[in-house]
Amino acid sequence: EKAVNLKKDLAEMQEWMTQAEEEYLEKDFEYKSPEELENAVEEMKRAKEDVLQKEVRVKILKDNIKMLATKVPSSGHDLATELNVVLENYQLLCNRIRGKCHTLEEVWSCWIELLQYLDLETAWLNNLEERVQMTENLPDKLDAVNDALESLESVLRHPADNRTQIRELGQTLIDGGILDDIISEKLEAFNARYEELSHLAVSRQIALEQQLQTMRETDHMLHVLQENLTDLDRQLTSYLTDRIDAFQMPQEAQ
Repeated sequence: EKAVNLKKDLAEMQEWMTQAEEEYLEKDFEYKSPEELENAVEEMKRAKEDVLQKEVRVKILKDNIKMLATKVPSSGHDLATELNVVLENYQLLCNRIRGKCHTLEEVWSCWIELLQYLDLETAWLNNLEERVQMTENLPDKLDAVNDALESLESVLRHPADNRTQIRELGQTLIDGGILDDIISEKLEAFNARYEELSHLAVSRQIALEQQLQTMRETDHMLHVLQENLTDLDRQLTSYLTDRIDAFQMPQEAQ
């Protein structure tokens, strides 16, 4: 009777493993929304816990069959053979579910990381847009134009590492058919805004550089003219002081 019960327990265990494999490993999942992906991750975590909890039952079966084998070798031998098959299938099921759970957790982590990089770069784009707007309607002063140019250039020196991560993470998920529509839409919107603002910022940078160069040249010309006028004023003052008649002066002084 004990052998019959153990045989029944082995059959039930094998049936449960078959059902678990069908439910958790053989279904084709399509993750088209973050909610679907997150639910799948949580489901696989529960599946992993469920399978690992059966380890106690498997151990009890193993101990009972070994005990029976010492008392009734013939029955124990047959059950031991069935037990080995169940143990092998159970270990395989555990490994496969652990593997799938790990994969889904990695995919979820990849999605969260992508969102974080997009947030960082979006904040940078907002800052860039603000700096570009600050270059409009500047006062016609050398310091104001120079400060605006330096401020814009400091933002434009932003490294490209984050954009590389966005591209690679997005492509990895899209290649796996995971959230591909959502990610494609997000990347398309981000890239379009990045290209537009980058071109606008570079154009403003060039315009400010040209404006600054013109202002510096004008400032230099005014400085030279001021020096010449100062020299002429000094010379004319000396003529007046010495009461020199205008017709006695050189032609240019007249």
